[in-house]
Amino acid sequence: MVLEFFDNLSQIEITGGLTLLSLLIGGIIMAVGIIVARTVRLLFTKYYGPKLPQDTAKNMGKLLYFGIIIIAFLVFTSSTGVDLSGLLVAGGIFGVVIGFATQSVVSNLISGIFLMIEKPVRQGDSVELPSDGISGTLLDISTFSVRIRQFDGTIVRIPNESFFTHNIRSLTSTPVRRSEAVVGIAYKEDIEGAISVLEKAIQKTMPFVLAVPQPEFRLKELGDSSVNIEILVWHPREDWGAVSPKLLIVAKNALDEAGIEIPFPQRVIWQGKA
Repeated sequence: MVLEFFDNLSQIEITGGLTLLSLLIGGIIMAVGIIVARTVRLLFTKYYGPKLPQDTAKNMGKLLYFGIIIIAFLVFTSSTGVDLSGLLVAGGIFGVVIGFATQSVVSNLISGIFLMIEKPVRQGDSVELPSDGISGTLLDISTFSVRIRQFDGTIVRIPNESFFTHNIRSLTSTPVRRSEAVVGIAYKEDIEGAISVLEKAIQKTMPFVLAVPQPEFRLKELGDSSVNIEILVWHPREDWGAVSPKLLIVAKNALDEAGIEIPFPQRVIWQGKA
């Protein structure tokens, strides 16, 4: 009975040599392929995903899933004897047209793959794109774009191609960071004495500043109204908020307490006698 049923299905031709039996077999192949794809993605997510960055694991799972489905579709077409030559020709022409229209999409896709392979930055890193004036925390690298949560709380979506081809400054790839500040003193003041005052104040009031490398003080500029001293201090990257925003405050308070003048621009006008 079963053999007769399948024999009847094999004799019913739909089109171009495609029978109901071959279509049934192809449907079973596709169903099995989808089940295998879901199972592989689930196993990958469970056993290998936690060992990879979240965005990389997510994209790898998608590639495995759709890759298996494509393989199942190819097996389906070969088992059913469907002639794809005409479809390939039409698809080639259609692909050229679509290719011109989706250049940016393909470029973003390829750039996303390179970003996942090279890994210049990782999820959770603090990054900066100097040319775009964007800085914040990297949320994820998806198939076509990158999302960054800026320090003001807003989220910026950047195409992968733009992110990949721009200069990327990582703010968390090293354990320590350097902060700088510039303070001016009057020309009449002793430069070495002012530097000594600044150094002692930093050591006393800023515990997060590292002793090695030790703070540096450089004569940056002989300005119009002041001698400008550049202060450079190193600190753990996690303590940026406890050092960089307070460096100028500490410097000014220390100079004020020591009686060292911090000048401001002045203009002297002589009025000629009539």
